[in-house]
Amino acid sequence: MERSHAEPDGDARLDRAAEADPSGLAARRAAARTALRGVAAEARDAASTSAAVLPLGLAAVDAHLPGGGLGLGQPHEIAPLEEGDEPCALGFGLALLARHLARVRGEALLVIAPGHPTPYGHGLAGLGLDPERVLLLEAGSDTEVYLALEEALRAGSLPALAGLIESGLPLKQGRRLQLAAEAARPLLLILRPARAEAANGAATRWRIAAGGGGRDRFGCLTGPRWRAHLDRCRNGRPGTWLLEWDHAAHRFGLPDALAGHPPAARPGRASEQA
Repeated sequence: MERSHAEPDGDARLDRAAEADPSGLAARRAAARTALRGVAAEARDAASTSAAVLPLGLAAVDAHLPGGGLGLGQPHEIAPLEEGDEPCALGFGLALLARHLARVRGEALLVIAPGHPTPYGHGLAGLGLDPERVLLLEAGSDTEVYLALEEALRAGSLPALAGLIESGLPLKQGRRLQLAAEAARPLLLILRPARAEAANGAATRWRIAAGGGGRDRFGCLTGPRWRAHLDRCRNGRPGTWLLEWDHAAHRFGLPDALAGHPPAARPGRASEQA
């Protein structure tokens, strides 16, 4: 037999049960469910916020960046500290791409203007980048670099893009890139020469210099080190750090002395002293 009235929903049944229950058990259950809804909403908001940044994985560095990392969907400028530091700036940028690709699916696009070296497979692999996940495009000018980046950003299919340009990033062009990147929110890096000083709309500005390579107990190089200067950070704070890069784990680290920890014990050292 069909019902002549609509079935009350869950909240209505709880309200009626609370009125009929002198112990207030139903009311407490309703309050608990409301609290759980609030916790779930906060968790969704936190997940959305964390997905909008790329953390470097170091509290000392991420604390200077709004949201705890590099904002996705915003241009970030990387430049050598001085003439001759170009390989360091490129290595730092490629390390950021490798860290991001380790967290997401898809490929990275490198658009290279004249005057910049073209990365090769062994060099990419040495920084933790799978060469099969890197697309290289050689452009004839900065204008062609920007056009290629804008088209790729509007397509929204690539999680990471980097443009290697001959001059500074103009304010207008930086704004165009940001507008094109807002929907897909990829990691967007702009690498420029040391001499190209100009005001721009980049969210962060990094200057990179050599920091010496880390060495193991045999004196062999274990990974690159960079002296990273965060000169500008919108809604954040500047800072300077000596960073190590672990290409296998895709993470940055601080040398033991600078991190406030004693150097790690070397295997076999105790037996040698004994």
